[in-house]
Amino acid sequence: MSRCLAVALRALALLVALASPALPVLSGPALAHEGHDHGADAPPAPAATAPRAEAVSERFELVAVVQGTDLVLYLDAFATNAPVPEASVAVMTPEGRRRAAETAPGTYRLASPWLLGGDDHDLVVGISVEGRTDILNLDLHLPAPAAAPAAGPSTPGTAATALADRLARQNPAALAAGGFLMGLGVFALARRRRAGQILVGLLAVGATLVVALVLGGAAQAHEGHGPVETAAPVTPAVLTGGTLMERARRLPDGSVFVPKSLQRLLALRTGLTAQASVTRGTELPGRIIPDPNASGVVQSSVGGRLAPPERGFPRLGTRVARGDVLATVTPPVQAVDVSDMRQRQGELDQQIAILERRVGRFERLSSTGAVAQTQLDDARSELVGLRDRRAALDAIRREPEALVAPVDGVIAEANAVAGAMAAPGTVVYRIVDPGKLWVEALSFEALAEGSRATARLGDGGTLRLAYRGTGLADRNQAVPVQFAIEGDGRGLRLGQFVTVLAPVGQARPGLPVARSGVVRAEGGSLIYEHVSAERFMGRPVRVAPLDADRMLVEDGIAAGHRVVVQGAELLDQIR
Repeated sequence: MSRCLAVALRALALLVALASPALPVLSGPALAHEGHDHGADAPPAPAATAPRAEAVSERFELVAVVQGTDLVLYLDAFATNAPVPEASVAVMTPEGRRRAAETAPGTYRLASPWLLGGDDHDLVVGISVEGRTDILNLDLHLPAPAAAPAAGPSTPGTAATALADRLARQNPAALAAGGFLMGLGVFALARRRRAGQILVGLLAVGATLVVALVLGGAAQAHEGHGPVETAAPVTPAVLTGGTLMERARRLPDGSVFVPKSLQRLLALRTGLTAQASVTRGTELPGRIIPDPNASGVVQSSVGGRLAPPERGFPRLGTRVARGDVLATVTPPVQAVDVSDMRQRQGELDQQIAILERRVGRFERLSSTGAVAQTQLDDARSELVGLRDRRAALDAIRREPEALVAPVDGVIAEANAVAGAMAAPGTVVYRIVDPGKLWVEALSFEALAEGSRATARLGDGGTLRLAYRGTGLADRNQAVPVQFAIEGDGRGLRLGQFVTVLAPVGQARPGLPVARSGVVRAEGGSLIYEHVSAERFMGRPVRVAPLDADRMLVEDGIAAGHRVVVQGAELLDQIR
């Protein structure tokens, strides 16, 4: 009897442990149906932000952020959103007037132990830059700390109420099955007479009830994907060093919240929209060509074998001067031509020998007056001519043709190889002055004489162009138009493709914006408006090309609004 009682007590203790409040933790994930992770289904907690306040004036935009017992002030220019460095920032606090210290360009920190003394603070901030002072008011609200619920002593009534609530949340089908099994257990007890068997029966009934409760909880977890728990209040998370973990995010109304600290990292800049007199532009395909007055080619006039000069062939990118010898061409001489040349040389040698003897005889006779001086001079002149003809034949066989640079510039193309045979007219070198390049575009519309256009490169760079002329012959149903590049053209290549934006039509009022501030979106274009210090709202707009740096806003936003002109692509990636 005592042995049965001990076994019954151990089993009862196990049943009490299984029926403890930790049971849902044991049964939740383990009994979740296959293919669902209830922890993964829960949405991530939103990023917390520190208590903050903002204020604006005609020149400045100020954001104050609480970091522990310090007050961090972010000071930016209102129009451009650029940080304002080296400003004098004084704050009127409950402890008196205090000056904030600059820790980074446009960022100022002030030790503020008085933040622990209250929930609301009205601060007056004076900002002095370049002899002018702006006064801004900050209304700072601190959240009240969340009070933890007090744990009171457990009472029988409370335990009974909790048990009733627990049973009420179970699956009715599971409770019915448990009741049926309990009835079978009671019927079995009625047929037993020994106390040990009665205790074993009681344990069987208790185990049946626990199984029913567990199955009911598991069924509820399967249908509702986990028990419902009360969400804990979100509090600002603090990293090591007192820096709050803040991140940018897109708000439910479609705007984008970007903390000032992250705006500094993204280098977001804004500009005020304003009406201006502009001329609509058209985009033309173009390519880089050399200036015909500052470029040239080096060609061989006769066919022959290439040979390097004394200093060798110049390499690509070498700057050369007009008249520099870049290569030599030795023309080949055929066997028949060699035989003719030798025969001609022999004849010239005989004539030269005869004239030399005649000149010598005339010189001796001229002293006696037997030969006139004019005869002696004619003989000498004929001798000089024969010698020049003889030397020319020798030069044809020995001296190659020198290829010289026609202009000053840089070697842009080279086809010189020692020993290679060059045909007449072969381009051996192309010389270009990189400071004098042109752009040739194909236009489908008539451009005004003297139009000043711009060009956009593939990497986002821009070029200023000056009109040079328009062709009269069509090319692919378009008219070629040539522009001269103004300014430095280093880094450009001949044949490089560009997009030319040339003005078309008459000037009219419009709203120009920076091209870098227009973001391609689904179904159109988007511009981000800086609606508050740390909030940006996307505005759908209709735009047209204006020039390489600007777009013309035809609809979607009015003048006098702050729009993002730098970093809009990064801002659009925030989700």
